[in-house]
Amino acid sequence: MNKKDKKVINIFLRYIFLILIALPGFGLLYEIFLPLTKYPVYWFLQIFFDPVMIGNTLTIGPKIIEIVGACVAGSAYYFLLILNLGTPEIKSSLRIKLIFLSFLGFLIVNIIRIIILSVMYIQNSPIFDFVHKLLWYFGSTILIVLIWFLEVKIFKIEKIPFYSDLKGLYQLSSLKKK
Repeated sequence: MNKKDKKVINIFLRYIFLILIALPGFGLLYEIFLPLTKYPVYWFLQIFFDPVMIGNTLTIGPKIIEIVGACVAGSAYYFLLILNLGTPEIKSSLRIKLIFLSFLGFLIVNIIRIIILSVMYIQNSPIFDFVHKLLWYFGSTILIVLIWFLEVKIFKIEKIPFYSDLKGLYQLSSLKKK
């Protein structure tokens, strides 16, 4: 198999993997990250409060905190996966490391976000709704971009997601001007 064929197969496999994960929805990501999110939040809140957890719901006195799919942000993990798998010429071992580190970084910040919002809610903070909506609409997106840019800088990634693949395919195609 020549170098061109390997390049095309690599692109094909990376994008097929992304499609296969997306087809059933983000259920797999939520199955993985819901427990990884809710239990640390519960354990931390136990330090200061007396929460009761039933399913995905924490009850602290009269306050009810439900950790729903939007809290887990499965689509954010998928976006990190898209950025990673959409970038060519990354060795498999580094790609796995990048995915792990980006997921871990997002998970940690997301847990901290939920804890802060939970405490604000429990304490009846007057800015809870504002902060919650601000983090909901802008926080995750900004965090994803920051995580990706940080990985690009630390690991010296030179290729651009999607664009570099399209450019590479164009270079291999018969559309390229001779």
